[in-house]
Amino acid sequence: MDAGQSVRATKAGPATESVTRNIVESGQRAAARSNTSAGTETRSAKFRIWRGAGATGQLQDYSTKVSEGMVVLDAIHQIQAEGATDMAVRWNCKAGKCGSCSAEINGNPRLMCMTRLSELDLNQPVTVEPMRAFPPVKDLVTDVSSNFRAKKRIRKFTPRPPDAPDGTWRMAQSDADRVQEFRKCIECFLCQDVCHVLRDHHLHEQFVGPRLLVHAAQLEMHPLDILDRTNDLKESHGIGYCNITKCCTKVCPENITITDNAIIPLKERVIDSAYDPLGKLVRLIRGRRSGTDQGEAR
Repeated sequence: MDAGQSVRATKAGPATESVTRNIVESGQRAAARSNTSAGTETRSAKFRIWRGAGATGQLQDYSTKVSEGMVVLDAIHQIQAEGATDMAVRWNCKAGKCGSCSAEINGNPRLMCMTRLSELDLNQPVTVEPMRAFPPVKDLVTDVSSNFRAKKRIRKFTPRPPDAPDGTWRMAQSDADRVQEFRKCIECFLCQDVCHVLRDHHLHEQFVGPRLLVHAAQLEMHPLDILDRTNDLKESHGIGYCNITKCCTKVCPENITITDNAIIPLKERVIDSAYDPLGKLVRLIRGRRSGTDQGEAR
């Protein structure tokens, strides 16, 4: 159970008190670790953090001491330990690999654990808000379940029969390298958050979004996969909604070239399949020849 989930309990009782105590102690330990790893010189900084349940809430100001080397997540933990014990926030690895602590820092979608305070202007309040593309749950926690529903709509990896007698496959290293980039995704959903189709138009059920297009590209470009998902991309995954602004690429903490290496090649495949008249003619002729061959065989 993560910190964001555990603070949702509201009924009084021993179990709730135990959960609350664990949250406070966890925040205190995290703050203590930050103090031992950061510099010794401190200064006061103000944070303006979104507080509220569901769609209702407001920004609240907090002041805390920060030091060299601290990240935004350190400051959030410190604020929790100093008094805001009921603040909901998701986090796990604190190393930029789990994708849990996504938020909007001064209006920019970022990982809190990878945003150093030294990068920010501490003469002004640091604003920390939940991702705006998803329904708010509490404080900095949002409901990102639409991403998991979208992933279920993408047909799974389907390899061709093994090439070798021992049940293994043969493929070129260059083909394997092409999809390796897409496997770096940590599912932080920052690319989903910044995508205007989801953020401004809320078409979560019609458009799978850049993260899931990366997943589709990983499958489509895999040298062993035999499925053709181009029609799915056009009809049910909503790839036509993307107008390649490249904002998703800019916010990716893993530096995946989402637009150029994943989305544009998928768009080209869809265009070749659905809109290229020469391609349609070639497929029509091949289909007729295939039908003729089968008729002759019969």
